[in-house]
Amino acid sequence: MKGRTVILVDDGIATGGTVRAAIDVVRRRGAARILVAVPVAPPRTVETLRFTADEVVVLRSEEPFLAVGQFYDQFPQISDEEVARIVAGSARVVTPGSMDDPVDRTVEIDLGPVRLVGDLVIPAGATGIVVFAHGSGSSRHSLRNRAVAQALNDRGLATLLLDLLTVEEELDRANVFDIELLANRLMGTSTWLQRQPEAHDLVVGFFGASTGAAAALMAAAELGERIRAVVSRGGRPDLAASRLAEVTSPTLLIVGGNDRAVLRLNREARAMLRCPSELEIVAGATHLFEEPGALERVARLAADWFARYLDSETGDVPGRS
Repeated sequence: MKGRTVILVDDGIATGGTVRAAIDVVRRRGAARILVAVPVAPPRTVETLRFTADEVVVLRSEEPFLAVGQFYDQFPQISDEEVARIVAGSARVVTPGSMDDPVDRTVEIDLGPVRLVGDLVIPAGATGIVVFAHGSGSSRHSLRNRAVAQALNDRGLATLLLDLLTVEEELDRANVFDIELLANRLMGTSTWLQRQPEAHDLVVGFFGASTGAAAALMAAAELGERIRAVVSRGGRPDLAASRLAEVTSPTLLIVGGNDRAVLRLNREARAMLRCPSELEIVAGATHLFEEPGALERVARLAADWFARYLDSETGDVPGRS
């Protein structure tokens, strides 16, 4: 699949969960472009898929949408026995918990009142993990964050991309800008990671985009040296202004040169930081880093920063010579 256009065909999409999983697999295998083609899908799911696939083609998209089967004259179910037979013939057993075994799976993060969904990737031999906090209007399926995560994985760093809000919570736009709520979810996720056999020895960093960057900095201020580094991409650190002076984690702020309003806010926020920090300006880039080569530059900068600070043996630690 590497470097090719891949067309994913489904007989119909309801919630979009399975096709998003397929998109993730194809993207990680190096597809240059992904097109989803389906006969039927509800309008809201189609709009969601447009954030993860490069193109979505659907013949019928209408409400009410009760089930895929309502659009078919014949739509028989697959028996449990047939599913078991297929899975048994293709399964590969991987024993979790060994640092020599790579991990690539979707996880549920139990934070008590809510369960968050995330995608956990741990390359063999990883010593550090980066938790991603996406911005408003995005999700863990963001192509931009996934491109950065892939660059980190290629450098031997583990990643956890997660949605800090449930689907229901995202319907209330106020939650998207509730930085304290998002920061608490990040802190809870860091505690959850310490309980996972395959991740409890990994040192932790945060990568935040847009409002997620503010949440990452606020959580880092609270967790102190438990968070070894923070990277902000096109972030709004100003939304965590009251806690910036308390951040001890080395912080890299990455901003597009043509994203002038956000660049000004980042310069002001950096002046409030007391930790080691740098501001990197990607020349010619706008807020979403859609220009040729811009996102690749972001990925390299982030990978270099985390590789420097997340090495459990040699990485720089605030206060340690």
